[in-house]
Amino acid sequence: MSSQFMTVKQTAEHLNMSVQWVYREAPKAGLVPYRFGRGRNAKLQFKVADVHAWVKQQRMSGD
Repeated sequence: MSSQFMTVKQTAEHLNMSVQWVYREAPKAGLVPYRFGRGRNAKLQFKVADVHAWVKQQRMSGD
């Protein structure tokens, strides 16, 4: 992933989650998208660095 941003589909594949989960649940879970454009044609994308940081935060500590 050489780009600074990932599409919703790329983000879903990277996280091994569904596209629907990314649209509905990712923002609730703290993974905030960037919106490019307006209205129905707006594209949501996620910053690669933000996705990687979010994944690290989800790591459970091993007791």
